[in-house]
Amino acid sequence: MPLDVLKAVQAEFLDFNHTGMSIVEISHRSAAYQDMQDETVGLMRRLLQVPDDYHIVFMQGGGSLQFAMHAMNFLKRRGGYLNTGVWSDKAMKAASFFGDVYEVASSKADGFSYIPKADTFVVQPDTDYVYMTSNNTIHGTEWHGYPSFDVPLFCDMSSDFMSQPVDVSKFDFIYAGAQKNIGPAGVVVAIIKDSLLAQAKEDVPVVLQYKTYVEHDSTYNTPPVFGIYFINKVMHWLEDNGGLEGAYRRNVQKAGIVYAAIDGSDGFYRGHAAADSRSLMNVTFNLPTAELEAAFVAQAAERGIIGLKGHRSLGGCRASIYNAVTEEGCRALAEFMEEFRKNH
Repeated sequence: MPLDVLKAVQAEFLDFNHTGMSIVEISHRSAAYQDMQDETVGLMRRLLQVPDDYHIVFMQGGGSLQFAMHAMNFLKRRGGYLNTGVWSDKAMKAASFFGDVYEVASSKADGFSYIPKADTFVVQPDTDYVYMTSNNTIHGTEWHGYPSFDVPLFCDMSSDFMSQPVDVSKFDFIYAGAQKNIGPAGVVVAIIKDSLLAQAKEDVPVVLQYKTYVEHDSTYNTPPVFGIYFINKVMHWLEDNGGLEGAYRRNVQKAGIVYAAIDGSDGFYRGHAAADSRSLMNVTFNLPTAELEAAFVAQAAERGIIGLKGHRSLGGCRASIYNAVTEEGCRALAEFMEEFRKNH
């Protein structure tokens, strides 16, 4: 999280908005809470330029619940999936409990190392929606430009949400876990188009219907109050620092620094993702041996550069450079990479 946000949260943790209570003590039915939630939605709507015919709601259960919930609500005949990583693969498997699912395109056979091209897409008849994951944290790939279809487009944006401008009107449903770019774990943001909501199935438990969250303004049950409050602070921080255009410029610059260290290493560092599919959020790479990778991660930690071990399903190394990571931090990593290469 941005240091300025952490300091702002710390400064008013004992007294939220002059109520004399901490944000973790106030009622979610209070005017103080409702005003804060309304402001948060307004800030997000303004930053993303969300059209008026979309609702923004806050939910719980993480992305893993959304893997099933989107299908519970909208899968009637068959769902198409752009399978570009572990998380889209999991979503497709979860959805299969509620109807027929298939791959519109996939890079699974090649280790999820690239984003499929549009000329490989095959959308079957009677498809209710196409589902995609915008950024693939484990394999370090990201969509640069979004596809379009004649059916509703769903997107899991959990790991690059609010990292760049997005044309929300290209999508009918977007969701994002907060924990990568906009807040602590425990909150999911969902952006749902009215016309899609009108098509939702009715034979779904009330707490698992998106319509419930819209009709009750995210407060059918107790919402994750602290997480939403934290998102509010991050939205203010984004707005004060150039909006999503500013975030995108910074993220391009940061990623470029780390990728330059990989590309300039004469093969010592080998990127996992194809060059045209590289993520701005997660830089994945390997060293010549597993032993060197272990030494690299350990020595980096001694320098205060932590979290570089790759996901257990892929191995290697991964630098996650979300919005709050600074350019200085990326330069420190690149300098360490060059030093380690020279010493080995």
